[in-house]
Amino acid sequence: MSLIQSEQFTNALVELLDETFDNVHGHYLDKNTSLFETLAAITAKEASIPIGSTCATLAAQVKHIAFYLDVIDKSVRDPNFPRADWGEIWRTVSSVSPDEWQAIQDELRANYNRILKLIEEAPAWPSKNEIGGAISVIAHTAYHLGEIRQALCFIKS
Repeated sequence: MSLIQSEQFTNALVELLDETFDNVHGHYLDKNTSLFETLAAITAKEASIPIGSTCATLAAQVKHIAFYLDVIDKSVRDPNFPRADWGEIWRTVSSVSPDEWQAIQDELRANYNRILKLIEEAPAWPSKNEIGGAISVIAHTAYHLGEIRQALCFIKS
């Protein structure tokens, strides 16, 4: 049985996060479809359109990803971090101005950078909880990226 070295896992994780958020490497996304590349083509007006009668706006989707990253970072750094209100964003974020839309994207970028720093600071991956948490950042973000990209098909048509 061969063990994966912590450095190898960290490097693979960072590359997959980079693909998810910034630069497609061809692991699972098509060229020019990373999250930040996708968001760059969305206006505040488009981000404010509810996709359906029971669906959130794109602005809420992006704010939710930023919130998720923030909660992950804070809960890892502080095990006593209070329980998060996961429904707040879905209840409160709808239409956004251009400045608000940019602020949401800036918050997402800042929270993503904090996650990268958290990973860089991790000397090892001591248990399946830490590994699962790290992988869930990719899976969770990829899920919402798919929702955002699918919604754009309707918005831009």
